[in-house]
Amino acid sequence: MSSPILILASASPARRQLLRSAGIDPIICPSDLDESQVQLSNPVALVQTLAQLKGERIAAGIRCKDVAPHSPNPEQPESVLVLACDSVLVLGDRIYGKPANPEEAIARWQLMRGEVGELYTGHAIVDISQNITLVNCQVTKVHFAKVSDSEIEAYVATGEPLNCAGCFAIDGRGSLLVEKIEGCHSNVIGLSLPLFRRMLLELGYTLENLW
Repeated sequence: MSSPILILASASPARRQLLRSAGIDPIICPSDLDESQVQLSNPVALVQTLAQLKGERIAAGIRCKDVAPHSPNPEQPESVLVLACDSVLVLGDRIYGKPANPEEAIARWQLMRGEVGELYTGHAIVDISQNITLVNCQVTKVHFAKVSDSEIEAYVATGEPLNCAGCFAIDGRGSLLVEKIEGCHSNVIGLSLPLFRRMLLELGYTLENLW
């Protein structure tokens, strides 16, 4: 199978950096999906549905020949894959996305401290060439430290948690506020690299195809 062109349907710098650190440099094409249109109470169904909608939204406007110039071998027919992800944090029986403002982030952290949350990330890969869409989900448990009000306020003041579904960034300042994680580390950042690899294999590709 030919080496695919990978399009990341996300504006997340963290997701792009995860892929680049693994030797994969995707084309960035944010989906700009209105996530409020999807209201589901099951976190797995929610993140998988959102990831699939994001991926299919981008894939619908792409033809393989349009992205061929981005290939190392533009004269050869290429496969095009669109990768989309969506993450939420579940604490107790509630699902949380990105906080709307600093006040909400502070209130969220006051609930999170000393507790264990579950970070769900939905993954969708749309293989345009084969007309196949794979959807999956990875879950990681996060043990939050018993941080003080002043630590919470200082962290929120950095602005970092406002851009994160879980209200923290494990690859940033937020790592100081997490005691431990159980499961896939990269999943907490927004993209499970082990799951991504397994999905690639299911589609018939290997890592060598992307390196």
